[in-house]
Amino acid sequence: MTDSSSMQATIQEIITTLKNKPGALLPILHGVQNALGYVPAESVPTIAKALNLSRAEVHGVISFYHYFRDNKPGKHTIHLCRAESCQSMGGKQLENHVKTRLGIDFHETTADGKFTLEPVYCLGNCACSPAMQIDEEIYGRVTANSFDSAINETEELA
Repeated sequence: MTDSSSMQATIQEIITTLKNKPGALLPILHGVQNALGYVPAESVPTIAKALNLSRAEVHGVISFYHYFRDNKPGKHTIHLCRAESCQSMGGKQLENHVKTRLGIDFHETTADGKFTLEPVYCLGNCACSPAMQIDEEIYGRVTANSFDSAINETEELA
């Protein structure tokens, strides 16, 4: 089975499992993203047809919610907190450092495919602002130096 046919089979299985739920679009989109890491553009017509929606309606939901990605993420996802507490504790300076260090902006992936940078509006770690999350690990009181260390450590583990 090719990657494309495997991906289509996964998408179809998710649709079949969830299409009869009330408000099935969001659960299907979450299911696809959880399974594949993103919601591929080629899945939109299939999802739309299964739910009797237009492609524009499905695409509109994907583009409205920042959580959904329409391109494949990097090997590691960095969520950088942009909430008020983190901003007041140097979050903007940290954001500038992170973007410069990685050479990308929010919603982008490094050229080598290692890191995707995403904004998040609270990690629940306000007492240790500024905060970030790399994959499943949350970091507090993040500085430029501790960010660099965390990135170097993540690259070594890869």
